[in-house]
Amino acid sequence: MAKEYDLVILGAGTGGYVAAIKASQLGLRVAVVEKGKLGGTCLHHGCIPSKALLRSAEVYSTMKHSEDFGVTAKDITLHFDKVQQRKEKIIDNLYKGVQHLMKKGKIDVYEGIGRILGPSIFSPTPGTISVEMNDGKENEMLIPKNVIIATGSRPKSMPGVEIDGKYVLSSNEALQMDELPKSMIIVGGGVIGVEWASMLNDFGVQVVILEYSDRILPTEDHEISKEAARALKKKGVKIVTGAKVLFETIEKSDIISVQAQRNGETKLFTAEKLLVSVGRQANIEGIGIENTDIVIEKGVIKTNEFYQTKESHIYAIGDVIGGLQLAHVASHEGIIAVEHIANQNPSVIDYDLIAKCVYSSPEVASIGLTENEAKDKGYKVKTGKFLFKAIGKALVFGKTDGFVKLVVDDSTEDLLGVHMIGPHVTDMISEASLAKVLDATHWEVANTIHPHPTLSEAIGEAALAVDGKAIHG
Repeated sequence: MAKEYDLVILGAGTGGYVAAIKASQLGLRVAVVEKGKLGGTCLHHGCIPSKALLRSAEVYSTMKHSEDFGVTAKDITLHFDKVQQRKEKIIDNLYKGVQHLMKKGKIDVYEGIGRILGPSIFSPTPGTISVEMNDGKENEMLIPKNVIIATGSRPKSMPGVEIDGKYVLSSNEALQMDELPKSMIIVGGGVIGVEWASMLNDFGVQVVILEYSDRILPTEDHEISKEAARALKKKGVKIVTGAKVLFETIEKSDIISVQAQRNGETKLFTAEKLLVSVGRQANIEGIGIENTDIVIEKGVIKTNEFYQTKESHIYAIGDVIGGLQLAHVASHEGIIAVEHIANQNPSVIDYDLIAKCVYSSPEVASIGLTENEAKDKGYKVKTGKFLFKAIGKALVFGKTDGFVKLVVDDSTEDLLGVHMIGPHVTDMISEASLAKVLDATHWEVANTIHPHPTLSEAIGEAALAVDGKAIHG
């Protein structure tokens, strides 16, 4: 028997399950369809497991340098199996939490693959969902008034490159490694590639990054990219930019070898494993989009500002619509879509007010325009920068690489962008986010009294530095 709902959500990742909870809070009868586990990529194959590994790598690296803190520790040994066990325990705890939230919200969960059907006996318009159940039972038919597509994304592969899980890995396979290799080539110096390079290096793995662009973290401010490269190289990571990897040259034996062209020269690189980290692609296949009038552009679903597709009762959020492929973005897109469905008159998301984070060592965080982006948009800008090495808490903490940089409109003194690299900046960026939401000026940030000693003092000093008034710089 077909079941009727106000809303059915395809995909229960961070965007999907948050949307489901919001819909439940607004009194809608809601169901989610998930082919894997509740929590999706972020919980099981992305954000959470990678950050758990990064934390273990940080602890291991810190212990190896414990004498810097006056502590002598002998026979420091990494047990990678226990690192993985800790990671799985964290995932399991959070997974149970999401399951509880579904029960609390009286949200029906269907474990299987959901496909959108065209007009049928169930509905004159596309949108009925046929669920192929994981347990092999008869398909469930769901008849929703509205649908949200939140099927996420997967690691992008390269033409002619087979992700075999042994020699050539994506981030999915890398997260499941039983033991660490002695060496790794990482193709791609974006967020994921840099995080893995930092983590593996801290674990003692020899790492080479091959990046096609002229710099790693190419979407960040130029000064941030330069400092990130400097810090990684200081730790022992080899970085080759402007490198075109010739995938057809990949050879596998006891090691993997690949050639890359740079400045007209071809060079051979070898390692035990190769990690392909060249972005992600939307999961839009096999969910029945061909049965609708939904428009696909450049591999992602086209929507309006409220995430409606061309089929006005079918919405799409998160990685399937491109843009900023971040968990917190998907969550808020889901909330906006649900509020629109419930006639709550939601505000449109301003993507310039969304912070981005890189959980490498040192960490990177940013919001708003880079200095070059601001100039390209016609702004006359002034900047302020303050180094962590002049911050007492950074010296106490033992991590002094990096800085905070503010980009300011010279005519209005409004903040255009804030860019950070250094210890715990992924936690500190929220102050900059609030400042941007409140349309603060740099002097308002400067006049905010930052407690001493804290890392956040670097934000206040950078704000003062915009006018050359930094106290400790």
